Amino acid sequence: MGTWLQPADCRPVAVLTRDGHGESFHHGVVSVVNADGQELFEAGRADRVVYPRSTLKPLQTLAVLRTGVELTDEEIALATASHSGSRAHRDAVAGFLRRHFLSADLLQCPADWPLSGAEKVQLIGDGGEKSALAMNCSGKHAGFLSACQHRGDSLEDYLEPGHPLQLDIQRVIEEFTGETIAHSSVDGCGAPLHALSLRGLARGIARVLSGGDPHGQRIVDAVAAHPWAIAGDGQPNTTVIQALGGIAKIGAEGLVVIGVPSGITAAVKILDGSMRATTPVALEALAHVGAIERDMVDNLRATLDPVVSAGHSLRGGLQVTLGTDTP
Repeated sequence: MGTWLQPADCRPVAVLTRDGHGESFHHGVVSVVNADGQELFEAGRADRVVYPRSTLKPLQTLAVLRTGVELTDEEIALATASHSGSRAHRDAVAGFLRRHFLSADLLQCPADWPLSGAEKVQLIGDGGEKSALAMNCSGKHAGFLSACQHRGDSLEDYLEPGHPLQLDIQRVIEEFTGETIAHSSVDGCGAPLHALSLRGLARGIARVLSGGDPHGQRIVDAVAAHPWAIAGDGQPNTTVIQALGGIAKIGAEGLVVIGVPSGITAAVKILDGSMRATTPVALEALAHVGAIERDMVDNLRATLDPVVSAGHSLRGGLQVTLGTDTP
């Protein structure tokens, strides 16, 4: 079992400024690797163990595809998603299940409201309720169930750690990250959650992008074809994929992994679990190693970054430090 991430292992990676003064500070860890998994940049101790949360979904989807189940590109994107629970997402996941002769009643993720406040209000206005379909991991669970249906694995216990599919997922995670799983827990959706280093996470997603595995290439192509399915219109992951291609995947408690088509991949963990700085820090880290152009980062951050307002005026914003003490 590896050494778990501690505050002393982190560095100041971003600061929210107001009138040129730091108002809030984000500490974290950053790891950037190339397509071969070689380290290009690191801030903090990227060898420390974290819970990767939903950033592991591309590897879970790869294990699903290795069962031989035939998924459409949209289904692959949904299986890899942390979606917003919009009507389009709910309908698409329901169709995913029907095409594989499955029922939404088989989903073992908890019932939830859509993440979008507007979508939630609309659903309530239509007389709708919380549902497993609206839960942001419902596409992943539909992928699990479709693989089990195809292979003849049991459906009622598909989330148990000893289930054949979950054992397959463990093997894929260790194969692609090059690490032994440090610890296993349970994620918010009820699925097994496997801890590993942030560097290992970056390495694993880089290898999905490298083109060395045909199932990895299918995931990359499917996500590029259906970026809306990964998160939702205007959401950071969807916006980044539309601009850059590759893979962008958030994880709860301050995680994101962004890999560009060349295979260069940045993984970020923010110490206090805040999501505000994750995508800006990852984009700046990729620019730092020359993986993406400066103007592309500026354009994306102009859309995605938080702003510091004062009445009708702007007084500051997020500045990324990448481990230095000052902006």
